[in-house]
Amino acid sequence: MNERLKVYEEKMQKTMKSLDSDLSAIRAGRANPHVLDRLTVDYYGSPTPIQQVANVSVPEARMIQIQPWEKKMIKEIEKAIMMSDIGINPNNDGTSIRLIFPELTEERRKELAKDVKKKGEAAKVAVRNIRRDGNDALKKLKGSEVSEDEIKDLETQLQKVTDKYIKEVDVAVETKTKEVMTV
Repeated sequence: MNERLKVYEEKMQKTMKSLDSDLSAIRAGRANPHVLDRLTVDYYGSPTPIQQVANVSVPEARMIQIQPWEKKMIKEIEKAIMMSDIGINPNNDGTSIRLIFPELTEERRKELAKDVKKKGEAAKVAVRNIRRDGNDALKKLKGSEVSEDEIKDLETQLQKVTDKYIKEVDVAVETKTKEVMTV
């Protein structure tokens, strides 16, 4: 891999990481503790991820149990969950919080599958924009110490890297769509 292209490949890798984290936050029919990854609670004045103030477990396929290490955190965690876009009301029994995930309806599964596709398309657009930026930078090299043949080779390599990441996006979207549509 040419040094000039490394920066673009790194940007494409970041796009994939971002897509992976977006997709892991979409819940399929089963409870996934990653839906809590983006939630923070006020812990002594600083926003702290729920996983750092409580034990998060999945005792059943459609339930997440959150046991705060300090009793006073229950209200904070409950408030954070209610204000989030998870769409599940927490059940508080005084010592722990339970999130019970309802069975997904066919309609909701289709909505989630569309959302997955949208996120995949956005990632593809980001990858293509990175390729465009790379091609623009390569075109600016014309007339410098780099020959036109070398520039063509670099453009071809950049296209191969782009194709690789587009394929990765397709695989990630297909896998998540299957997961969402599985009853």
